[in-house]
Amino acid sequence: MLNGSNASGQRGQVRRADRRAPDMGRRAFFAQGSLWLAASGVPLLSSVQEDLGEPALVFGLLTDAHYADKPSLRTRHYRDSAAKLREAMSAFRAAGALFAVELGDFIDAAETVALETAWLRTADAEYRQGPAERHYVLGNHCVATLTKPAFLETVGASRSYYSYDRAGFHFVVLDACFRADGVAYAGENFDWKDCEIPPEERAWLEADLQAARHPVILFVHQRLDAGPPYGIASAAEVRRILENSGKVLAVFQGHEHPGGYQRIGGIHYCTLTAMVEGSGMASNAYSVVRLGRQGHVQVQGFSNQTNHTWRKASS
Repeated sequence: MLNGSNASGQRGQVRRADRRAPDMGRRAFFAQGSLWLAASGVPLLSSVQEDLGEPALVFGLLTDAHYADKPSLRTRHYRDSAAKLREAMSAFRAAGALFAVELGDFIDAAETVALETAWLRTADAEYRQGPAERHYVLGNHCVATLTKPAFLETVGASRSYYSYDRAGFHFVVLDACFRADGVAYAGENFDWKDCEIPPEERAWLEADLQAARHPVILFVHQRLDAGPPYGIASAAEVRRILENSGKVLAVFQGHEHPGGYQRIGGIHYCTLTAMVEGSGMASNAYSVVRLGRQGHVQVQGFSNQTNHTWRKASS
């Protein structure tokens, strides 16, 4: 099953979000917590569960696989991403993830539509070995040759931005693959440094958050905690919308391959490490995210991905 529902519809088994909104105020939900590290670079699950309690929801997360059947270029090992995706899907299944999210640049640029479509089908075949519910965030490389409709049709998705509810949480997928003039990325019509969330999508986001009944987790490819070249042009305006809602817990993003973390306005901005960077499984990067019933978030990073634990702030 793919994608969730957006303001105008739903697909297949995905449930339509309940749009009634409570008065939640503007307080921050979380304070930054400690970092979990084990000798292997992966936190012990028993320790996580003791600290956070039984999770309400578990999902898998990865970014910047850049799969392509072409030779490696400097630190980017494109062909290795197929096996890296396979490993990540095995970990997601083992963790009992309800769904998986890839945060963009799922494939790398190809010279032809036919070749890029073939690479997308190869990467998606691996992705389909994970949770049945899958979400696709568009990145600039996803539409370097393909159009958005072509990418979405190939993976069986219907929309590039939308929202959905699961287990007492509200999830939002955004699309920042637009030029500053509002034209959608398609083929070679854009410069990757020129990225924007256009006014109509920002208006949809504001209305969606106002109606949301649950704490919010947001997914986007380009960064919302920085400006160009890796950040979205209207990032400050989007952050204002998020902060004004008083409901957003965390933003997960990709695009800048080393990854990083910032807390701004009470919201956690976690830039995940790119899967494509480095050769072999020792250089993989993906996460299992656990959302606690008491309002905690734990990011269990594998291989090159950093671990995080964010605990709910005391009242």
